[in-house]
Amino acid sequence: MDRAVIIGGAHSGSGKTTVSIGLMAVLRRRGLVVQPFKVGPDYIDPGFHEKACERRSYNLDPWMMGEKGLKETFFHNMTGADIGIIEGVMGLFDGRNDDTATSSTAHVAMILNLPVILVIDARSVAQSVGAIVYGFENYMPGLKLVGVVFNRVAGEAHYEMLRRAVKERCRVSVMGYLPRDPAISIPERHLGLAAPEEKECGKRFLHDLADITERHVDIDRVLEIAAGAAIQKPSGVSSIPSPSPTGLKVRIAVALDEAFWFYYYDNLDALEAAGAEIVFFSPLHDRALPEDIVAIYLGGGYPELYARGLSENNSMRKAIEEWAGSGGPIYGECGGLMILTEGIYDFNGDFFEMTGVYQTRVKMTRERLSLGYREVEFLERTILGDRGDRVRGHEFHYSELLHQPENARGVYSPGSSRLEGWRVKNTFASYIHIHFKSNDRIGSNFVAFCRQENPRLKG
Repeated sequence: MDRAVIIGGAHSGSGKTTVSIGLMAVLRRRGLVVQPFKVGPDYIDPGFHEKACERRSYNLDPWMMGEKGLKETFFHNMTGADIGIIEGVMGLFDGRNDDTATSSTAHVAMILNLPVILVIDARSVAQSVGAIVYGFENYMPGLKLVGVVFNRVAGEAHYEMLRRAVKERCRVSVMGYLPRDPAISIPERHLGLAAPEEKECGKRFLHDLADITERHVDIDRVLEIAAGAAIQKPSGVSSIPSPSPTGLKVRIAVALDEAFWFYYYDNLDALEAAGAEIVFFSPLHDRALPEDIVAIYLGGGYPELYARGLSENNSMRKAIEEWAGSGGPIYGECGGLMILTEGIYDFNGDFFEMTGVYQTRVKMTRERLSLGYREVEFLERTILGDRGDRVRGHEFHYSELLHQPENARGVYSPGSSRLEGWRVKNTFASYIHIHFKSNDRIGSNFVAFCRQENPRLKG
């Protein structure tokens, strides 16, 4: 019997990530194979999950993936796992800005019929927590809210007040707490939590967090709740995420280092299933592109934090520029778009030269410029799809183009009169992180485009 549980929060910043990775670390230490997931469009929390579980963490988002795609990802990646831990997004009922809370944690829990443990930040609350839990417990009929864990608790006396307040009026199990402890807090930066590497989320951090979690949280009750899920793969849901590949494999260079690491693993899986061989490289550290590649995939990340190093790596900047100039296919998203411009103005206003594929520059700003889900329609053939194809994804960035690229054309409409998504020769990039499960043809389109448009294969 497979086991799984969702860790939801009363609001953003409640401590979902800390509780989730604490549980993951404890269960991993007990010898269980733990499969992590993250609700919604997020890359940083899954990075912490991977450190704790030593398995890839997959995103679950009904709006971007569709319910069928979400179930495929969940059930396929639960193969071989003893338990699944799904970290929620924002507050339990927060999701896409519509009346149905699409893509909320509660929505995913209902789709997968999984139990939910609620995390509440108790830093500034005592007996009133009973009313908070009561409201969450009764807000959505049919939702299996079965437990609560308190975060940032001052001590045993504080916890006892919280426990009694909930037990007097609510049905959920009070499963313990995490204390106020700076050693297990995760700092934030402009795109959310700091990256796992910056926190040094290594053995010592995970060991300490696991110790604290096991000391204060009823782990056996967590396992009991997860076992009660009795997961059964529904009929009609394939355990294979994409069609089987045909033809010879093509090598796609995927940027992966401190500056570029925002990827949906479903995207890479879709490429491999369509016949791609993924080879990772570092625009920051490597001096040349990998050999015998047919395309480059530049994901998102923090190029603004490593702008000096990227700029000083002249041979790599030149290699990417020459690849694009020769007609070699490139797909870039968000941070990938930024490195393809003439350069980046960082938060201090200092300018760092990039590849110059697009004749425009990027400026960082302290204000959040763009955040939200996006659906677009291609107006011409691109590396991802044909004219008329629609895809979904999300944007979240603190940078802006100073002006539209002078040498490129917009190839999709974001539902308004303006055009976006910039193409010059066979380079296509935009600010949108597109989820390849939003259109089942993206993986095969990507590989087919590489075979047809790459100068080396054509020659």
